[in-house]
This record gives sequence, C-alpha cells and structure tokens, in this order.
Amino acid sequence: MRSLPGLLALVVALVAVGARAEEEWETVADGDVVIRVRERPDIPGGREIWAEGVLDAGIQDVQAALRDHENFRHWMPYVKESRVLSAADGARVTYTRLDLPVISNRDFVLRVVDEQVLAADGTGVFHQKWTPENEALPARSGVVRLRHNEGSWHFTARGEGKVSFVYRFTVEPGGSIPGFLAGLGQKDAVMDTIRAVERRAQRLATERASAR
Repeated sequence: MRSLPGLLALVVALVAVGARAEEEWETVADGDVVIRVRERPDIPGGREIWAEGVLDAGIQDVQAALRDHENFRHWMPYVKESRVLSAADGARVTYTRLDLPVISNRDFVLRVVDEQVLAADGTGVFHQKWTPENEALPARSGVVRLRHNEGSWHFTARGEGKVSFVYRFTVEPGGSIPGFLAGLGQKDAVMDTIRAVERRAQRLATERASAR
C-alpha cells in the first residue's frame, strides 16, 4: 500500500510487539489516526492492520501519488527499488525492494488494482487493493521475499484539501527478526507511511498549481 503499497505492511510486521493468541482487534493509537492490530493465525507471524483518519491533502493528488509506483523509491520510507513489471486489464504487477536497517533486504511482488477511481471532474472515491503475485518474478539472492502481502486503501473527499482514508493490510515479517526490534512502536511505522503519502500529495498539488 507498504499499499505502499506494501512498505508500511512490512515495517509494521517487523516491529510488532509479541504474539497474541486471540484474534480480536487491539487499538494501538486513537488520536487523529486510529490504528488497530490483530493476529493472523493462518500466516506465521502475520498481522492485520487497520488504520483510518483524515489527510491534509486533496483526493486527486493522493490518487496520483499512489498510482505512480515507479516513483515510490523517491518518497516512500525504506523503498530502494520500485518498478511496474506489467500492466493490463486495469491491473499493474509491481516490484518493490526495501533496504531496512540491521536486517536483510526484503522485497515483494504485487498485483495492484484500482477498483474505483475519480471521475474526470475529480468527484467520487478512490479505492485501491493489492494481492501477492509472487510467480511474476523469481526471488533474488540475498533478498527475503515477502509472500503474504495483501490490503487496500479507500479514500473519500472531505471538503477542500481534505480526504478521509481507511487503510487495511496483512503481511508476514519474513525471515528472522532481531529481538531488540520488538521494543519499537508499531504505530510509528504506520504513521510514517501515512504521512509520507500526505506529504507526497501536498507536493504534487504544489507542482500542479505552479504549472498553471
């Protein structure tokens, strides 16, 4: 999404605190952005994340930012490589490689579909989802492939320059994770990606205004 897509999902999984036997949602942040987490027993180490709130950005610019996967490497935290492998029938197969501190690199291949996009006049909602597409590209030596990575973004305009969002995803951590990483706050990783999307959308708005 973690959507990018996928970057956030990986980082959250890496810093998640301990395992919980139950599958109920745990609220880990309840400010301007609400973040909930729950276990996915069907995926080893997997967690599902649910975040919602409001961005200080226009929905057109948010949509533009998240549909431009090639440029994720320029603004998404930890993304060092982002490519569109193919595009057909309204879907894109994308590749993302992450360069993370301490642990080995991770990567993932996704099938990204924009299920709802804005009308030409900028009205409507933007809904994007992604699922694993591991067969599209062989695993690379020295890079841990994340094979369970799925989720969605849903955006609705809320007045001038505001947009509400719901971000849900599930991911596995992949490989072995140093124990001291468990002390880091999982909500920080979620917020890093949300704010990166917000800043990117704001920059696109400024560039669009300057071009008029």
